[in-house]
Amino acid sequence: MHTAALQPAPLRFMTTATLARTASTAPLKTQCSTCHLKDLCLPCGLTGSDVQRLDGLMFARRRVKEGDALYHEGDKFQFIYAVRSGTFKSHLALKDGREQVTGFQMAGELLGLDGLASGKHASSAVALEDAEICAIPYAHLSELAAGSADLQHVISRLMSREIVREHSLMMLLGSMNAEERLAAFLLNISQRMKARGYSPTEFHLRMSRAEIGSYLGMKLETVSRTFSAFQAQRLLEVDKKHVRISNLDGLTRAFETRVQ
Repeated sequence: MHTAALQPAPLRFMTTATLARTASTAPLKTQCSTCHLKDLCLPCGLTGSDVQRLDGLMFARRRVKEGDALYHEGDKFQFIYAVRSGTFKSHLALKDGREQVTGFQMAGELLGLDGLASGKHASSAVALEDAEICAIPYAHLSELAAGSADLQHVISRLMSREIVREHSLMMLLGSMNAEERLAAFLLNISQRMKARGYSPTEFHLRMSRAEIGSYLGMKLETVSRTFSAFQAQRLLEVDKKHVRISNLDGLTRAFETRVQ
């Protein structure tokens, strides 16, 4: 893929009032307070005036096509991105040209937090399917949070949640065998699907087997072999990227045998 194809489209910042005056731009149909992801995203835990503050937040809505980058490693940090729909992968470029997948993000989760420390993104984020994001200027969000202790707490908690989710899983992987790693990964996806109102036992994996292997520290052949082993144990039914967990308790036991 050519580098030019990965360059993100320019962001245009807008408020609801601005959109209403701009004929060339469709107005936002939802605000933070009415978004279907409010219990997972920034409004989570907020009430009253703090939610109204978020409704005044200036942000851009943008669609990202499958395979396109939202941002690249080394890009200047300016925005926190809230995923409205679709799935992204975060990855690092290794010196030998390979990529190391560091996480997968879905609707209601945040991207871009890796840029907070140095002012530059430490990884790249690429859409695994057609997706939509809200790009929130971090400076503006900080200004709003300065006037609300509750909003500051929620922002800190959400940032911590995104970091802990990835690190807690990665910390466990060091002592797991292949079956335990894949079981942990699938249970993690299952729990996140359930939190979004989807089936926790039947879903479509947007990432490839190679990307799963990169994330879990497993070779492609090992990932495929482990999926086959789970099918043979009647824990899963797999049709390409479509997964149905037929024995959730059994899959959970495959994970818990090492972490208990």
